Amino acid sequence: MELPLFPLNTVLLPGGRLRLKVFEPRYLDLVSACLRSGEPFGICLIQSGAEVGELAQPEPVGTLAHIRTADMNTPGVFEIEVEGGGRYRILSTRAGPNRLLIGEVELKPPESTAPVPVHCAPCLRLLQRLAEELPKFGLHPVRDEVAWVGHRLVELLPFEMPARQALLELDDPVRRLEIIVEFVREQGWSEEG
Repeated sequence: MELPLFPLNTVLLPGGRLRLKVFEPRYLDLVSACLRSGEPFGICLIQSGAEVGELAQPEPVGTLAHIRTADMNTPGVFEIEVEGGGRYRILSTRAGPNRLLIGEVELKPPESTAPVPVHCAPCLRLLQRLAEELPKFGLHPVRDEVAWVGHRLVELLPFEMPARQALLELDDPVRRLEIIVEFVREQGWSEEG
């Protein structure tokens, strides 16, 4: 399928929320089209290039972005909030109208909703503690789902962007949690504090 792409210097994870100020004409057109159609666009981390100006080279895996709110309080600037949907892999890209990056993509299979396995339970306990301490992130109720817990921790923990991208690309949500457990232990943290 073809998907309009919005390369950014951040990673959107499935189920995550992201606020954006959109002002470039190509992205204003993109947001307007998505608001009319109800269709998502793709957010992907920039591999090389910049957010503004010439076409950026995106990382190969990104996340569908569904617009949840959109306001234009300032003329020519959309303020939107998107929610991450499923992941996709970019097969090829081309320049579309107004230098918008269009990707030929394949959707990746939905991730598991299985409970967090016992050996990764520290991740679930850590997320429950963070949900209590950081209510502004709206993590309640914490879902005991292996992929959901992993994605929320990737958002909240201080991973560098390349690490966030690598964790997004992982197709095994249990392995993602195992990596997070290792990271937390290396930092000398525990889920209790």
